[in-house]
Amino acid sequence: MASAIRIDGKAKAAELSEKIEEETAALARDHGIKPGLAVVIIGEDPASQVYVRNKKRTAEACGFHSVQHSLPAEVSQQDVLDLVQSLNDDPAIHGILVQLPLPDHLDEQRITQSITPSKDVDGFHYINIGKLTAGDTADAFIPCTPAGCMLMIEDHLGTDLSGLSAVVIGRSNIVGKPMASLLLARNATVTITHSRTKDLPAVVRGADIVVAAVGRPNMVGGDWIKPGAVIIDVGINRVEVEVDGEKKAKLIGDVNFEEASEVARAITPVPGGVGPMTITMLMANTLRSAKLAAGLAD
Repeated sequence: MASAIRIDGKAKAAELSEKIEEETAALARDHGIKPGLAVVIIGEDPASQVYVRNKKRTAEACGFHSVQHSLPAEVSQQDVLDLVQSLNDDPAIHGILVQLPLPDHLDEQRITQSITPSKDVDGFHYINIGKLTAGDTADAFIPCTPAGCMLMIEDHLGTDLSGLSAVVIGRSNIVGKPMASLLLARNATVTITHSRTKDLPAVVRGADIVVAAVGRPNMVGGDWIKPGAVIIDVGINRVEVEVDGEKKAKLIGDVNFEEASEVARAITPVPGGVGPMTITMLMANTLRSAKLAAGLAD
């Protein structure tokens, strides 16, 4: 019988979205400002189309000015850079997001770095990454997935993680590295692990907090988990399972949920854990950008 608390990302995201809607309405009422989010999507990648639709729907539900630019897969790099520059210059736009992955002929790094740091609500610009690493986040944007993970960890362990050991599995710039910076800022003792870590299960077994972001289905078994640990599963893996003789696609995480639930104190499910929080944190960053631009940030 599973004993861990199931961390409900949908409920947490809904609670945060309500606050964002209220603050957005107040910003419009008191200052005549509407947060503006521009999403650029290039090509027809089906997963990207779904993500962009969700982002647009959520932005509109929050009361934002929402703009979508859909470009053909064969668009030139210069055309993308020109579009980004026009959005950088547009005072009605406070957040710019270029949906990844990009077609192979485009330079992802050059395009993401062309977004002005004050509108980089994804937190991918090197200036925002540097500020996060330095612990100077007053006017920086934190990548949305780690920011959402941090809120869920704080719900269960508080804001001061002194004396707790955290293991991050994965070293990407989008999740692993910024996650480690956020945990360090909360006084956790942090280990970043990856595919080349020696005896990974033993390292994970020492952790009070485990953030799995590696993209391997069910990689982390229950025997990897320290009793009472808090587990945040960032993995979204699409696998085929057989249901009544039919093959169906199913989303599962990097952590074996059933096994880990027997040992952990709290754990995020997949789906319904980290995913909903990521889009909500994007909205929170866009609202914050609008406030910063108007000199109203808290």
